[in-house]
Amino acid sequence: MISDFTRLASVAMATLLFAAAANAEDRVVHVYNWSDYIDESVLEEFTKETGIKVVYDVFDSNELLETKLLAGGSGYDVVVPTAPFLARQIQAGVFQKLDKSKLPNLKNMWPEVMERLAKYDPGNEYAVNYMWGTTGIGYNVDKVKAALGDVPVDSFDVLFKPENAEKLKSCGINILDASDETFAIALNYVGKNPDSKEAAELEEGGKVYMNIRPSVKTFNSSAYIDDLANGDICMTIGWSGDILQAKARAEEANNGVHVEYVIPKEGTYMWFDNLAIPADAQNVEEAHEFINFLMKPDVIAKASNYVQYANGNLASQPLLDESVFKNPSVYPDPETMKKLFTISPYGPKEQRVLNRVWTQIKTGN
Repeated sequence: MISDFTRLASVAMATLLFAAAANAEDRVVHVYNWSDYIDESVLEEFTKETGIKVVYDVFDSNELLETKLLAGGSGYDVVVPTAPFLARQIQAGVFQKLDKSKLPNLKNMWPEVMERLAKYDPGNEYAVNYMWGTTGIGYNVDKVKAALGDVPVDSFDVLFKPENAEKLKSCGINILDASDETFAIALNYVGKNPDSKEAAELEEGGKVYMNIRPSVKTFNSSAYIDDLANGDICMTIGWSGDILQAKARAEEANNGVHVEYVIPKEGTYMWFDNLAIPADAQNVEEAHEFINFLMKPDVIAKASNYVQYANGNLASQPLLDESVFKNPSVYPDPETMKKLFTISPYGPKEQRVLNRVWTQIKTGN
């Protein structure tokens, strides 16, 4: 006969095992990332490997992410801010330092990218690069040629000269709704420091867009991918991988739309999107496991191959599709890299100027 003690011990052990199983089943990580920015099978593989469920939400502007983070209680465990916003949010105490002892896959990261990112996150203490890329020109080859003839698509002249923009109006122009990047590009175009925070120079950058505003159809940062792929717009300032996604979607649809991406000869903005953990994250252990998983070379290579963006993981490069790694629109050659610039965060005063001018541009007032 089983003793009462043995019976009680068995019940206690069963209770502990049930609780442990329940806790394992309850493990979750809440991720807030950019739209169209991951191969969903990566999330499935993470859950299969770790047992951690991924609750995955998307946004399409840094401002939206920042508003949630600064308000507190966002409910997210991993978020993906672009570098200047990351720097400002670190200063605001939004993030917690990474526990690098829980990130053994840091050894796979690309020193050059980490060094560039350290401009925003000294010591790389708060973030790990997810993807990086450029902001350039995406265009419908046939419609632009029909509108502009033999005007070369190798310079921002093709868009910023009002006479060119007017000819493109009928086939549709989109401007990325990301004022910090678009202003930096305009300042660089007019020969100013793209990282300028001077109010007068920001106004000057704004004039570049005001001059072509009557010809601009939309200002958005997500819908333009399908708009370009479907032929609803013919030119956009956009993110490199987004344009290449639009190109791939048009090819898959076999709809006769021929999309290309170019880094203009003036140079352009180089951006970094980064994985970070909010200070009030509820699932910190799971957040570290998720970030560490994304630093596995085969995992991040799969993500890069899907979204057609460069990543900050050096060990992943042999695993990338040739169409990605050998594409100069994704991994630019050394000469082009020299022309790529970064920008630092805007202070509150400069941000107000930027917001005011950008709102005027978008509304046409």
